[in-house]
Amino acid sequence: MLRDDLKAEFDSLLPGPSSAAEPTRRTALKAALGVGYAAAAAPIMAQSAIKTPVDGLTAGEITIDVNGFKMPAYRSAPAGKTGLPVVLVIQEIFGVHEHIADVTRRFAREGYMAIAPELYARQGDPGSYNEIAKLMSEVVSKVPDEQVMGDLDATVKWAAANGGNAGHLGITGFCWGGRITWLYTAHNPQVKAGVAWYGRLVGNNTPLTPKHPVDIAAGIHGPVLGLYGGADPGIPLDTVDKMKSALAAGNAAAKASEFVVYPDTPHAFHADYRASYRAGPAQDGWKRALAWFKAHGVA
Repeated sequence: MLRDDLKAEFDSLLPGPSSAAEPTRRTALKAALGVGYAAAAAPIMAQSAIKTPVDGLTAGEITIDVNGFKMPAYRSAPAGKTGLPVVLVIQEIFGVHEHIADVTRRFAREGYMAIAPELYARQGDPGSYNEIAKLMSEVVSKVPDEQVMGDLDATVKWAAANGGNAGHLGITGFCWGGRITWLYTAHNPQVKAGVAWYGRLVGNNTPLTPKHPVDIAAGIHGPVLGLYGGADPGIPLDTVDKMKSALAAGNAAAKASEFVVYPDTPHAFHADYRASYRAGPAQDGWKRALAWFKAHGVA
């Protein structure tokens, strides 16, 4: 059975196209990245529509030590510069594929060091799965929130030791990563601000997912901008209302958080490699995200 915090992503992907072209697509993706990342699961067939050039950037795979575990990540930053503000870019369920890597390059073009760690590398390789349900049940649903928080802490530490300024720390994430964005702003006092793209806000409390965004809203350390779709079947608008109430009863950062709900917009509207992509909300959300980080001390 799927964890309830993963149902939004699952619902947004069905039905999906055939997986017949997967080997070719995986090879093309590896070539495009220049690293060993496997491609996303089979229903994700299209390459990212937006291609951010790497000239002037340092971009590619890094390895982050997390208590002896070598966690892969994709890092982009302006070449030759140090003291850079840091943005953690948190993946969808499909891992660090070309779209997520490109998001890091987009932030690098804005002057950030942006890092996308592979947050369930211990549990499995998303590129080896041809069925979304199996990917979710066998890999994603087995990832403990505690592990993710520790991996992100290690990523911040790596950034600070390699040209980043952890005093200017932001986080953004998409769907699965949107939920993590909320959680990490409560976990790490260094976070200045977050931008959560259609991350699930409520759920059942389990040993692996003991708390959800609505449970930690009152105590977040940096204000979060929530970007959501009004026609997202997996994230009902009444859960957005619950989150707003929880934030309103919280500390100053919670009270400073905001939501933008785009009418008639589905889940995953920023994912320009999927049919759910909506250019208007995606572009508006990106502009808002950059402005949010600047307004709250990340830039």
